[in-house]
Amino acid sequence: MEIQENIYKIKSLNDTGVSVTLTLVEDMELEPVSQQQLMLEAINRAIPDKEMRDQLQPIMEAMLKAQPQTVIQSYPQTHITITMPKRKYENYGKPQVGESLIVNILPKN
Repeated sequence: MEIQENIYKIKSLNDTGVSVTLTLVEDMELEPVSQQQLMLEAINRAIPDKEMRDQLQPIMEAMLKAQPQTVIQSYPQTHITITMPKRKYENYGKPQVGESLIVNILPKN
């Protein structure tokens, strides 16, 4: 079995004094996609005639530019929550929010 390193960024940290809870999210660069871009791609797929697409494209772009733009991520990220004793957290070097950690998840053989 090939070992795969997974890098997670600390999104939040909750220190109760006795234990520490870390919320981690995959640390990867995602390309944001705007709703405008998705709509234009859907229109292009829906209109088979290239000439008609070429005529409609500038009109659709002008209409969509007036709309508010919402950027969505094109890949659902994995989230992990880990709760550990504070002493163990301190032994890991007390990582803070925004820092990255390597997490390996392997089946027990």
